[in-house]
Amino acid sequence: MLKLKNYINGELVAPVAGQYIGSYNPAVGAMHALLPDSDEQDVELAVQAALAAFPAWAATAAEKRGQLLLRLADLIDLHLNRLAEAEATDTGKPLSSAKTMDIPRASSNMRFYGTAIQHFASEAHYMAGTAINYTVRHPHGVVGCISPWNLPLYLFTWKIAPALAAGNCVVAKPSEVTPLTAYLLSELCQEAGLPPGVLNIVHGYGHKVGAAMVAHPKVPVISFTGGTKTGRSIAATAAPMFKKLSLELGGKNPNIVFADCNFEEAVVTSVRAAFANQGQICLCGSRIFVERSLYEQFKAAFVEKVNALVVGDPLQENTSQGAIVSEEHLQKVLSYIELAKAEGGTIVAGGEQVQVKGRCEKGWFVAPTVIEGLAHNCRTNTEEIFGPVVTLTPFDTEEEVLHYANCTDYGLSATIWTQDLTRAHRVAHQVHAGIIWVNTWLLRDLRTPFGGMKNSGVGREGGFEALRFFTEPQNVCIKL
Repeated sequence: MLKLKNYINGELVAPVAGQYIGSYNPAVGAMHALLPDSDEQDVELAVQAALAAFPAWAATAAEKRGQLLLRLADLIDLHLNRLAEAEATDTGKPLSSAKTMDIPRASSNMRFYGTAIQHFASEAHYMAGTAINYTVRHPHGVVGCISPWNLPLYLFTWKIAPALAAGNCVVAKPSEVTPLTAYLLSELCQEAGLPPGVLNIVHGYGHKVGAAMVAHPKVPVISFTGGTKTGRSIAATAAPMFKKLSLELGGKNPNIVFADCNFEEAVVTSVRAAFANQGQICLCGSRIFVERSLYEQFKAAFVEKVNALVVGDPLQENTSQGAIVSEEHLQKVLSYIELAKAEGGTIVAGGEQVQVKGRCEKGWFVAPTVIEGLAHNCRTNTEEIFGPVVTLTPFDTEEEVLHYANCTDYGLSATIWTQDLTRAHRVAHQVHAGIIWVNTWLLRDLRTPFGGMKNSGVGREGGFEALRFFTEPQNVCIKL
């Protein structure tokens, strides 16, 4: 059985306490690896290594730092198949998805920030005849990056790439549920020649490793992606220490379908938006609101395509939906399906656990589930399920659907389907969400700010927003 190690000061090392956690393959329901059960001792070693490496790394030319990130991107591309297979094994997602989305995006993250740092400009303000002010942006020092289990390498690199490009040294914690590709990345860092201590990867539980990172006095910046409850706990610790925080949290995203939409495109994309990655993406459109005149037609077409999705072995080419990431999360998803029934919902597709024949007969699978007949403000429609469960709700007026869309505590993303450009702008500006897609979903430009409103988070990631977050602005005023 594979035994993972921490990556500290450029070396792969065992946890100080010598304890390990089992890592499970959700498609077969069995342990496939051991990862370090690290604690504050390992975090301390990582922080000290990062502190020692920081002066030289911060003084390294931006172009040189960028070249190292580009070298990592090349190595990720070179090892695409190995990384994709590890991601599919760790998460239960279809191998085809890991090959076409997760691993290529990880490479793109490295490549984007490897070049973006060379174009990251400061500002100057001329006071006529009096003085000139210019802004310098300095790296913070050691930053903490905590990433989630749903898109492991994709979101891990999304954080560490801008932090490293900006000249910081990083202590990073991947999810203990899906640690494998972060471990493989540490091997690639050695191959790429990343200086020791610049990136340190500490595996383990959030309440041990993550908490130690957040509470450490020498880690002034924390970037976290995960659940809102955990984000609230991080903020409670970090705020009194005046740490800089980026919190990308949960979502309960509306997908609004007006009657004048491009029907076929709206149906096909809505299915993808609902069930991509088994619905385990914070951006999934889990609340679908359809204008009443189109509702029955849309429901019939949508359910037909959902029923055609193949739930099965992630390694099979024809599989469109793989396993739920853990048995615990499987039970959470199933409990919400039961809740929906208790709240008066009608299951029109799915609604049950699926047993896959062959090697995956003990895996954790749920049929893609569609529910109608629920009140817009019930728990099923307002709490994040984070699984292959969506609701269908008709609406009559624009005012009504805006009320429905905005009734949750979340505000991460929304999708609007209409051919009326004026309405598209009008509705987009009234939906309380940080990201609005019109006639598309998950079409991402890495230059744009990413983040949510309300309980979906604090701050923005992506583009120069991330480079600003991972740097401290300093104004210098020179009297003429």
